[in-house]
Amino acid sequence: MEVIQSIIERKIRPALQEHKGDIELIEVSSDGFVKVRLIGACSTCPGFQDTLSEFVETTIKAECPEIKGVEALGGVSEALIEEALELLHNGRRKKYGA
Repeated sequence: MEVIQSIIERKIRPALQEHKGDIELIEVSSDGFVKVRLIGACSTCPGFQDTLSEFVETTIKAECPEIKGVEALGGVSEALIEEALELLHNGRRKKYGA
């Protein structure tokens, strides 16, 4: 999993962040599949499937040919939930003076 995380950090994340997106590594399965979550602008982009197959998967397979594929998981990341809760908490403090 460390090798995949390194590829994401070095080659994939910087490119996605240029477009206000990001990627979260969820799992590398024993059967050779990488599970990721695209977040930020990437999560709602109409071309996210192309990004996943033509960029993310190709980049990972170039360094790890044993990987069979990359799958995107849906849902909301923990980081986004934490950020939303913090915004809610701050908004209540301002509204009620607490």
